[in-house]
Amino acid sequence: MTASTRYWIAVASAEHVALGRTLGFMQVCHGKVAPLRRLLPGDRVIYYSPTASFAGKDRLQAFTAVGTVHEGQPYQVEMTATFNPWRRNVDWIESREVLIRPLLDRLSFTQGGGSWGYKFRFGLFEIVERDANIITSAMSLNYKPSAGFTGE
Repeated sequence: MTASTRYWIAVASAEHVALGRTLGFMQVCHGKVAPLRRLLPGDRVIYYSPTASFAGKDRLQAFTAVGTVHEGQPYQVEMTATFNPWRRNVDWIESREVLIRPLLDRLSFTQGGGSWGYKFRFGLFEIVERDANIITSAMSLNYKPSAGFTGE
């Protein structure tokens, strides 16, 4: 990544992330455009999924996708007559889901107590490169976890 690359955590259910991966887009904060405007082409995005399904009680708490924001601007699509969310194209890389709990002590944005999930309520937030690299490395299909790592 370049010196100007920024790194982001986006939040959505795993089923919504899977659809975006299949179709090459991301969508955050119930389809709002403002958060997507903060992203620039070349920025890295990592999805965190608190649940497997939208509005589900099926807790997942895993990183579920990683990719790079594609050239272009956010665009609006019509999903229903009353729901027209904004999206941004992303080049997703092949990766695997990784549970967050084994990484909590290694990530600067989750260290320091039991309220590690607070930041995820924002739907999209910036993280430092080091944290992005830790997560991306763990999500890599070639990653060999150290002894005691249970994030697979």
